[in-house]
Amino acid sequence: MQLKKDYFTVRKRTEDICAPLKTEDYVVQPVVDVSPPKWHLGHTTWFFETFILVPNAKGYTEFDPQYNFVFNSYYESVGARVIRTDRGNLSRPAVEDIMRYRRHVDEAMETFLDTEHGPELQSLITLGLHHEEQHQELLYTDIKYILGHNPLFPAYDPGKTSPATTKPAGSWLEMQEGVYEIGFSGNGFCFDNELGRHKVYLGDYSLSEALVSNAEYLDFIQAGGYHDFRYWHAEGWDWVKKNNVEMPMYWYNINGQWMHYNWQGLQPLLPDAPLCHVSYYEAAAFAAWKGMRLPTEFEWEAAAPRLPWGQRWEWTESAYLPYPGFTKAPGAIGEYNGKFMINQMVLRGGSEVTPPHHSRITYRNFFHPSLRWQFTGIRLAK
Repeated sequence: MQLKKDYFTVRKRTEDICAPLKTEDYVVQPVVDVSPPKWHLGHTTWFFETFILVPNAKGYTEFDPQYNFVFNSYYESVGARVIRTDRGNLSRPAVEDIMRYRRHVDEAMETFLDTEHGPELQSLITLGLHHEEQHQELLYTDIKYILGHNPLFPAYDPGKTSPATTKPAGSWLEMQEGVYEIGFSGNGFCFDNELGRHKVYLGDYSLSEALVSNAEYLDFIQAGGYHDFRYWHAEGWDWVKKNNVEMPMYWYNINGQWMHYNWQGLQPLLPDAPLCHVSYYEAAAFAAWKGMRLPTEFEWEAAAPRLPWGQRWEWTESAYLPYPGFTKAPGAIGEYNGKFMINQMVLRGGSEVTPPHHSRITYRNFFHPSLRWQFTGIRLAK
């Protein structure tokens, strides 16, 4: 069965991402937004145990009843949980215990998936696979943060590379005014926040066919962009001053040479590579400095079929809000997206660490405007 094959493909990829780690790397939580890798391994397993096996698999025995408290993320419907800031205090369960937990659930799921199930249950299992793929991307970003904030700047994998170049700047895609349809339609999987296909009117606009490069952003830094309030939202300017922000995350100026941390460790900055790890505040300020702006998510989606995308999650000028007619699903699954539709900005596209076949033109990623540990970049609009 295809669903069973997909299940074990996804589960193996999660563990492959963790394969280069040392045991000590699995337990670190440097900041609240970064979860220890072992927590991701447990949480993605908890999803299948809690929502698939416990209510549907006859005779299934929970691996450890305490794990619901440890690995529940934000589902109020499912009960109490370890607060997010305390995930790094979990010296137990040990990594080896969590790997046994994964084996326990995988063995039960192997048997469970040998039986044909109804469409509703199949859809829930598919959601669980896409949920784990989201955590695969989070694993990459969290691992990079953990290693990239280690004073030794250890390499994650010397053989892993990032995009070295972006398309040369200067080419623009011209879009005509008109009514465009936005949102998911057709067959296949999507998240609930993509549903509610609707029409929007867009005036004439242009999008850069290239993402902003490191060299272009370096011009902004050297022109004093981080020291000129005129380019910043008031909240962004407060963020710059409070946090003494001078450059993108993982950038360093060492004895006059620009360096950045990547999968190979601390390396010279590649001027032509697409910019990465900037906040919405920085993206908007750079666009203002250039005399341009960021696209709305609707402009991005309308133009995306004619654009190269997928190297970076691209900040948009759109707040994360529900589409017309959006409704939350009943129960815990209804907590997946809807309750986060406030105080966040939409990102579109995908990144070098987005799992294969996981991104779509209609995919709506979202983060708070100050966050930049994800693989975020900039596409300009005018």
